[in-house]
Amino acid sequence: MNKFNPTPGPRLSAETLHASTVAKDGRAVLITGPSGSGKSDLALRLLDRAFAMVSDDQTIVRKDGDRLVATAPPTIAGKLEVRGIGIIDIERIENVPVALIVELTSDIQRLPDDSRERPILGVKVPLVTIDAMTASAPSKVALALDRIGLKFK
Repeated sequence: MNKFNPTPGPRLSAETLHASTVAKDGRAVLITGPSGSGKSDLALRLLDRAFAMVSDDQTIVRKDGDRLVATAPPTIAGKLEVRGIGIIDIERIENVPVALIVELTSDIQRLPDDSRERPILGVKVPLVTIDAMTASAPSKVALALDRIGLKFK
């Protein structure tokens, strides 16, 4: 025990990630990638496919039992940056269980390993890589969520 961590045990139960997050059917998809990689643009295209907005650009992920839950930081809740238009107000949902991580890159493997995952706060979450600039990117996210995204009861 010390002044920086006065209580023993896990130090982090929440983390803020550089990710836009959307959700469908009660399951959240974290969209990660460097600035300018198309996170907000892909989120906007997914909204047209009946996904709901959770957060744009930054997402608070907290541990809730054996799963992760995503929500927007209060300062940006209900906002979406649309390049060329500006920051718009948008309906959002919060506290959605995280089911999938989408990592944006232009370097896509033709036949990737099906068991890729990334741990966040000690919870392993399935991971896929997608090129956000392709027309099929929203379809690939929806397909990945259905096929490999975590299921919740």
